[in-house]
Amino acid sequence: MAKKIGTGTYLLEHAPSAAAYAAIVGQMEGEGPLGACFDYVEQDSYFGKDSWEQAESELQRRTVGTALQKAELTAQDIDLILAGDLINQCTGTTYGLRGMGIPLLGLYGACSTMAEGLALGSILMDSGIARHIVAATSSHFSTAERQFRFPLSYGGQRTPTAQWTCTASGAVVLAPCQNAPYLRAVTIGRIVDYGITDANNMGAAMAPAAADTILRFLADTGASPKEFDAIVTGDLGLIGSKLLCEILQKEGVDIRKQHRDCGAMMFDPEQQDTHAGGSGCGCSASVLCGYFLPRIRTGELKNILFAATGALMSPTASQQGESIPGISHLIHISADKKGGN
Repeated sequence: MAKKIGTGTYLLEHAPSAAAYAAIVGQMEGEGPLGACFDYVEQDSYFGKDSWEQAESELQRRTVGTALQKAELTAQDIDLILAGDLINQCTGTTYGLRGMGIPLLGLYGACSTMAEGLALGSILMDSGIARHIVAATSSHFSTAERQFRFPLSYGGQRTPTAQWTCTASGAVVLAPCQNAPYLRAVTIGRIVDYGITDANNMGAAMAPAAADTILRFLADTGASPKEFDAIVTGDLGLIGSKLLCEILQKEGVDIRKQHRDCGAMMFDPEQQDTHAGGSGCGCSASVLCGYFLPRIRTGELKNILFAATGALMSPTASQQGESIPGISHLIHISADKKGGN
């Protein structure tokens, strides 16, 4: 049974496994530095469908299917799926998974959705109420741009602080302790709002929330950043990553040697015109599933913190002049079921 300590950290007694995982991305993501890490790179941005929204649903469906295949399980073996996306009413998830017949808890944590799904799924697994749970999410450049910014046909100029919403999806099959990677602890994020109103500066809006959650985990567990091979944030991008390190340094915590950001890793800023880096639910999900989890399984990495970040904005609130609240959920993932902090 998960044990709560401190301000919102839960130690997982049975440390469920990430038994299988999959990541599928679009063409631009496949052309980036991590292209070889993903299970599949789709060249057709429509994924063979008639609209961007249908494309994202197909993307998430394929990714979940690939993870199940790698786990040698069928949809009937899954007790519960925790999934969501960026589109209104989680359209990508609802229409992508509707044919699978798996009990669904739909989530909206913006770009923190993968960490939210893993956090809830691992706590549920640790309680013993399920044997197999899937955590999944997705994003698509064109669906996100249409909903949160400008229609693509508008041709608007993107500011230097803007990030590129990734066409990507990640899925993890959680199972009772089998082999590494193990999920050892989770810290549930709090809403943090520093008054940022620029929808093209997501890194600045989310960095304070990432700092809050990382500080709480370290305080709750008594751990030091030096104990981790990597402290991974979701998609702060180049600007938000710098801001995160500055905030933590002011609190006496230096993570500069350990910090990696999925949004900064996804694209090559010199060769790809993505400005401040990648973003979107699928950004951190695909980098986690394609890059980090395989390296934990092989033992190349021993302990990481995965702190995906989300901007809890809506077009309606933004149009009313509201600021952008941020949130970050954190998972401690390890190659060792008992070792580490």
